[in-house]
Amino acid sequence: MKNKTYIDELRLKSAAELNEELVAQKKELFNLRFQNATNQLDNTARIKDVRRNIARIQTALVEKAE
Repeated sequence: MKNKTYIDELRLKSAAELNEELVAQKKELFNLRFQNATNQLDNTARIKDVRRNIARIQTALVEKAE
């Protein structure tokens, strides 16, 4: 599965790399929301995917902290 491999990749990254990825995903989410508000976004499901990726990254960060 695509999601399983993504989660495994996240677990292999360091906390600093995860933080960089988190910032990038949050910027992408902001841009997607902006495009959606201006009716320029074609694939609205992408917002849902990015939100879930942010949650996955945050979960991986919590696992690293323990």
